Amino acid sequence: MRAIMVMFDSLNRRMLPPYGGDWTHAPNFARLAERTVTFDRAYAGSMPCMPARRELHTGRYNFLHRSWGPLEPFDDSMPELLKQNGVYTHLASDHPHYWEDGGATYHGRYNSWEFFRGQEGDPWKGQVADPEMPEDLKRMRSAAYRQDWVNRPHMATEDRHPQTLTFDAGLEFIRTNHAEDRWFVQIETFDPHEPFFSHQRYKDLYPHAYDGPHFDWPDYKQVVETDEQVAHAGYEYAALLSMCDHSLGRVLDAMDEYGLWDDTLLIVNTDHGLLLGERGWWGKSVQPWYNELVHLPLFVWDPRSGGAGERRDTLVQTIDLAPTLLEYFGVERPADMQGAPLPIARDSPLREAGLFGIHGGHVNVTDGRYVYMRAPVAASNTPLEEHTLMPTHMRGRFTPAELADVELAEPFGFTKGVRTLRTAGRTFVNPYHHGSLLFDLENDPAQLNPLVDDDTELRLATLLVELMRRTEAPPSQYERLGLPAEGPVTDTHLLVRPQREQARRAALPLPRAEDYPEGRLSLRTPVATLIGDPVAVEILKRHLPGITDSELLQFLGPTPLIDIAAMSGGMIPLDRLRLVAEELASGSLVFLVTLPLFGTLSDRVGRKPVLYGSYIGGAVLAFPLNWFIQDQVWQLAVSMTTAMLFMSAGAAITPAVFAELFPTRLRTTGVGFPYAIAVAVCGGSAPYLQTWLTSNGKGDLFLGYTVVLLLLALAVVHRMPETKNTDLT
Repeated sequence: MRAIMVMFDSLNRRMLPPYGGDWTHAPNFARLAERTVTFDRAYAGSMPCMPARRELHTGRYNFLHRSWGPLEPFDDSMPELLKQNGVYTHLASDHPHYWEDGGATYHGRYNSWEFFRGQEGDPWKGQVADPEMPEDLKRMRSAAYRQDWVNRPHMATEDRHPQTLTFDAGLEFIRTNHAEDRWFVQIETFDPHEPFFSHQRYKDLYPHAYDGPHFDWPDYKQVVETDEQVAHAGYEYAALLSMCDHSLGRVLDAMDEYGLWDDTLLIVNTDHGLLLGERGWWGKSVQPWYNELVHLPLFVWDPRSGGAGERRDTLVQTIDLAPTLLEYFGVERPADMQGAPLPIARDSPLREAGLFGIHGGHVNVTDGRYVYMRAPVAASNTPLEEHTLMPTHMRGRFTPAELADVELAEPFGFTKGVRTLRTAGRTFVNPYHHGSLLFDLENDPAQLNPLVDDDTELRLATLLVELMRRTEAPPSQYERLGLPAEGPVTDTHLLVRPQREQARRAALPLPRAEDYPEGRLSLRTPVATLIGDPVAVEILKRHLPGITDSELLQFLGPTPLIDIAAMSGGMIPLDRLRLVAEELASGSLVFLVTLPLFGTLSDRVGRKPVLYGSYIGGAVLAFPLNWFIQDQVWQLAVSMTTAMLFMSAGAAITPAVFAELFPTRLRTTGVGFPYAIAVAVCGGSAPYLQTWLTSNGKGDLFLGYTVVLLLLALAVVHRMPETKNTDLT
């Protein structure tokens, strides 16, 4: 008896021919469905990547107890159990998270393993100089983004792509051992996870006109890109999907060549899906776990039962894969496993409902028809706790600060008598503003119309609590969700109705940047530039005060405001965003209209009188204008218009004065350099100084700093000669 698992990451069910995908080129997935049993109600459990793989090993949910992390010392591991019972296990993978702090205990559970480098910014090739990087629509550019562009030239041909090398290694194992008995090989590729890096022959399968910026790595956020850009990213994903299909075909060819269909179990699966613009979202984790993300493709061939070309409607989950493999090899399942062997021979109910989610996010339940997404009862999304003996995150260890208040928790039933470390958890996305959601998949398969149905919610909430209790969810989870740890769920625990308005607001699509008014400053302007503008920063402080926080500026300063709104996961209200856009545009209009007027005025009365008026007016009115802004839109409009008048007076004639003061010969020998230094020191540092002072409750000091600079400029103007009518020839 032998077993092969072919595992993909972020494989979208809806894009595969056996599940209705009619535009992608994936003939081998169609071929696979003809040779296997196709499961129509397969769901994820713990997400994303490593929590799903922990389920693959342990056969039990883990997202209620901890976030992304390694296998724990008390975890059962399916490959290790097989190894201990005489089944040789081998892992061939290019999945980079296995070799990071948050995944470092998985590969050692196999007899042998091979790893191939280069996926998603894997710290592989060392290069000190920055790589060549094209214009790109990706906004969140971490060190991994830079590293990805270092790596790509080393994968320039298909035979050097880590996916190809992974399947080469898996097929080598099959070729070497096809005549042997009792082995399990897991061929696992990171693809088609982003970035969607594939080669030209797969891109050619999806011809389309596109001349925009590079775009094969969407950020996890709301869509703000154009329809053309969204479609292009979808084709880039499809090209990588077709490469995955080709690799799958190589495994099917080996099954044919060595006659493995007679005595070899085959499982083809994934961990979760990926949103590619559907519902106005990219990615995963930052939005509710819609069906595109959790309703999975699953294909299984068991030579003992057959069933080629058949389909099963039983509700199954990732936690069922470990029990399936253990049962196939005759290895006893540990009592801690919550999953059960897949009903491959015929439909046979395994569970009334299934649990799924991410640590700190919605806790979700489905019975196959309805999906209930339970949000936290309060905006704080607390208490949230980690229970672990392996205190690591994805790419780092828990900090001493995170462990400073750690406590020893009492053992759970599945920790084999071992107490865990309990510490405060963290999540970068708060599901509260999305509200609790209820969907009827039979009448609303696209999940576009959430229900308000108290009876159905009560039934699903009861199923949810029952599953949480069977999973031994910590008490903090019940408190966070507003559900009873003991006793029945009642009408008083229901949240869909009281949270329906916040859910409605969060579901609104984010308008594209071109749908907002634009001027000299707009939603496309980087936040640091807006904060450096004395009028724009007041607009931001009024409508989006958190944006001007100095810590946010450190990370998001170069990012356009529209992209920050997209990354916030719907937490920036659309009405406030529109107000910001309108007020930025109106301020720009004042500036653009008055510039030529002040230029003409200076030609008549002289440059110095206009500059006197600009700097004296700015210095005298800086504090009064700031204090004038209270809580009325008209007050901001008056202050903004007045400030723009004085700013445009100076801006209108400064270039002319510069040209008239300094002859061409002098300007070309270096006067521009000290001028640029002065602008960089005084102007370039202004937004950072302002946000630092404001965040420390000393915003008035920045106004004082501005007044001092204006007075210094006034002194310079007073000493300079009048330059009107200067002959520039």
